[in-house]
Amino acid sequence: MSHHPVLIIGSGPAGLTAAIYTARANLTPFVIEGEPSSTSDQPGGQLMLTTEVENFPGFPEGIMGPELMMRCREQAARFGAQFLTAKATKIDFSARPFKVWVRDELYTADSIIVSTGAQSLMLGLDAETRLLGHGLSTCATCDGFFFRGHEIAVVGGGDSAIEEATFLTKFASKVTLLVRRDVLRASKVMQDRAFNNPKIEVRWHSVVDDLLGTDKLEGAVVRNVQTGAVETLPVTGLFVAIGHRPNTDLFQGVLDMEDNGYLITKPGSSYTNIDGVFACGDVQDHTYRQAITAAGSGCMAAIDCERWLEATVHA
Repeated sequence: MSHHPVLIIGSGPAGLTAAIYTARANLTPFVIEGEPSSTSDQPGGQLMLTTEVENFPGFPEGIMGPELMMRCREQAARFGAQFLTAKATKIDFSARPFKVWVRDELYTADSIIVSTGAQSLMLGLDAETRLLGHGLSTCATCDGFFFRGHEIAVVGGGDSAIEEATFLTKFASKVTLLVRRDVLRASKVMQDRAFNNPKIEVRWHSVVDDLLGTDKLEGAVVRNVQTGAVETLPVTGLFVAIGHRPNTDLFQGVLDMEDNGYLITKPGSSYTNIDGVFACGDVQDHTYRQAITAAGSGCMAAIDCERWLEATVHA
């Protein structure tokens, strides 16, 4: 067993920023960063699955997602953060010190920062692993710029899908919205926006059966679920917008969360319902979901945590 002033669960932009700030405050944070084999809690978070990041401030030429996360990790380590490449398997936040287990190994802490992130729901195709970041994307705001003048498709029928499709018309020559049913789940105002946009074509009863291309997307095999007809759309970009799932299974029944699983933090702060436990990044943000906003909330969590420790534990 080892004890730490601050224990951070998760190591995406939020967790690593929290680690940098708490380490510079001489709190020697201990970061359980996840497992490389895990699709949900992998070290570095979702940016490890992206190729070029062009919208993170300070990198005018862009930077590869994994390199950005490695730099953040090295920065945190330089100030004294410690890392364990493993997945937290059990928690007990009922009393202080808080307890976190990695299989049979117990770690205790005066405070906890939860930054386990969220994962995009995918289509379940084998080709997704190969093409994610190479024409296949889950974030129009992040990647739309790369598809200027291209024909692309968006999968989904909710508000986020319409929002992505509408945003992408700024760049693409045509956006095909692939909807499994014959109606959109999106709000009326969002539906009107899609139907009135000449660049958006809606295809009903449509699902993606396969993706073509070896090292970049060259087309999508689309099937009509009513007729069974199959055709290949010659798209060079496919955006999956069927929702996100926060990585909060570990905290069920312990931390307050919304119906969709996102952790609830007190307005304007990173405080959860348990004193001394803070949450930041995509695990509690289903609105912005950007690396820079995750990093900002990681900074908030670190400052909240430092002040709480000063007032409560170190008083």
